[in-house]
Formats: sequence, C-alpha cells, structure tokens
Amino acid sequence: MNLKEAMAELEALGNEKMRKQNTKHGAEGEQFGVRRGECRKIAKKIKSDHALALDLWATGNIDAHFLAILIMKPKELTTDELDAMVRSVTFTEVADWLSSYVIKHHPEKEVLREKWMHDEHPMAGRCGWALTAGRVNKTPDGLDLDALLDRIESEMADAHPTIQWTMNIALAEVGINHPDRRDRALEIGESLGVYRDYKTPKGCTSPFAPIWINAMVERQEAGA
Repeated sequence: MNLKEAMAELEALGNEKMRKQNTKHGAEGEQFGVRRGECRKIAKKIKSDHALALDLWATGNIDAHFLAILIMKPKELTTDELDAMVRSVTFTEVADWLSSYVIKHHPEKEVLREKWMHDEHPMAGRCGWALTAGRVNKTPDGLDLDALLDRIESEMADAHPTIQWTMNIALAEVGINHPDRRDRALEIGESLGVYRDYKTPKGCTSPFAPIWINAMVERQEAGA
C-alpha cells in the first residue's frame, strides 16, 4: 500500500461523529475522523512498513498519525527523530499512542525519559512522565522513588494539564506498586486534590490518586 492508497482508505472511513469526538478531546488540525479500530484493521493488512509510516506522519493528519504509529519500526528511528515527532504532536491521544507503541520499545527510551522529564514542552513532558510511570510499575530498580514523589508533590498542582495527567499516573503507580511508599502517595494525592472532582464515566475508576490507588490495591488483594 502506498501513501495515496492509505490516505484514500482513511478518508473513506472517516465520519463526522468521530471528528466531533476527537475535537472535543482536544484534537487540532486535519483529520478524517476514523475510528481507532478501523486504523488497527488497516495496519493489520499493511503489517510493518516504516517508509510508509514516515510518509503518513509527514501529512500531519491525525488519522494518518494513528496508522503510522501502528506500522512503524521503533528501532529504525533515531532519538532526534522521536524527539521531533513528539514535539510535532497536537493531540494527546496521538502522544499516548506514540509513547505506548513506539517510544517504550525504543532502545534509547531511558535517555529520552530523562530528557523529557525535565522538559516544559507539553507533549515531551507528557511522554517523559508516561515512561516514568511505566518504570515505576515494571522496572523500578535504580529509580529514586522518594525524589520522584518530591517532584510530584511540588510540581503536579501547577503542571501543564497535558503533563499533569501522566504525572498523576506516576503517582498512582507508586502507591499501587510500592506499599512502603503508599501512605505518602495517598497523602500527596489527598493534599494536592488533583482530579478530585473529575467527572468519571460510569463503570470507570476515578483518576483521583487516592481513589485510584485504593481501588487497585483492593483488586490486587481480592485476587491474591
């Protein structure tokens, strides 16, 4: 499949409802409004095609970005290319997909994590804290959790909303996965009050850290 064919297929699958939903959640720029599941179906047909992925990314189209992420080869990207890609993103969901499907599989992800953790660019900061949350959960060895909690305590309340979201995830991951720091994580969440009044959809867990931490710990204990 070439770029013209891929874009034509995406355009044919676009719908107004999805465009409105994307815009409501902060999407800016060109889009067709393709459901994520449809992007996955196209990616399944293409499999991996790094050259096509780069061409799709260059269009700036949001749906093309989602598809590009699914067919990229992370190891073929340099850290400079990834950094530029992150800074070009205007929609948080694209940033989250890029972090989950590409960046976390890159051999230099730790270098990028350390760089972005101290970056004021909203999308770079968001990805840096997302990578940190992953480390807290999966590979905490060598990570100074107390220093991390110090930063969250002093910075999260005033952080850019785009960064604040993944910073809060990191806080929750500390509380959920590290019982020796749980009380402090709960105290920080309660004191800062970030997302305390968040309107949570029915059946979902609140992102307010104390509620989230306690709910996940309760599930873990119930399944033990």
